[in-house]
Amino acid sequence: MRTTAYAFDNDAVDALRQHACLAAVLDSFSIDRIAGLDGMEGARCLEVGAGGSAVPVWLADRVGRDGEVVATDIKPRHVPAHSRITVLTHDITAEPVPTGPFRLIRARLLLMHLLYPERVLRRLAAALPPGGTLVVEDWYLWLDDPVLTAPSSRDARLIARFRRLLAEDVLARSGTDPYWASRIHATMRSAGLTDVDTQIFTPVWPAGSPGALLDTISLAQFRERFLGLGMTAAELERIRQLATDPLSGLVLRGHPLFSTMGHKTGLVGGSS
Repeated sequence: MRTTAYAFDNDAVDALRQHACLAAVLDSFSIDRIAGLDGMEGARCLEVGAGGSAVPVWLADRVGRDGEVVATDIKPRHVPAHSRITVLTHDITAEPVPTGPFRLIRARLLLMHLLYPERVLRRLAAALPPGGTLVVEDWYLWLDDPVLTAPSSRDARLIARFRRLLAEDVLARSGTDPYWASRIHATMRSAGLTDVDTQIFTPVWPAGSPGALLDTISLAQFRERFLGLGMTAAELERIRQLATDPLSGLVLRGHPLFSTMGHKTGLVGGSS
């Protein structure tokens, strides 16, 4: 049950570094997923919970001078600037979907952190015009055997314990559902979208890579909580060393990203 606010705060000290790591890990895949969409010239697009991703900039270039990308966030300070990006301070859980029509609506690593992701997805689907596309991308938090290699079995167990506490306690207290991603496909179909398609991107994160560094950001941001859960300062420092040193020998399973795309039946008309 949610007991605190949304887990990751855009005002946090490491927020900019976190956004940079997420972009490095995910942006290429996310762009590949939408690169083949037709009818994007002159279109309007909606990025919900845009964070600091470069995908809105790619979309702004793609839609051309007559198009627009509306990028929303509760705290949109990290949304990149572009002449065709309109930035909105917006809470999708409490406010109406911004006024469309939108040819494309996207939400990445957002719904998994919300208390009622199915409800939000259905609202986004309902906001699509005929011919519109919804793309929802969320991590399925990998809790079993997260370590491919580590310097010792003790280190592997330490990392596994950290990952499980992060997902099942620290993030869960803010409403994060580690398994939501596996329900996106069925939820899109029940929302009436057609040709629903899911692709799963499962990376590997060696020590020192942007993916591995995400663990160190979580470790720093929630340090007091981990200590309260019984982890020691020495254990947290060991995790930081393992994840940051490219020579440590640590290799992690990255969280599988479930990327699900669905369409509203009908023809794309005009700039919708």
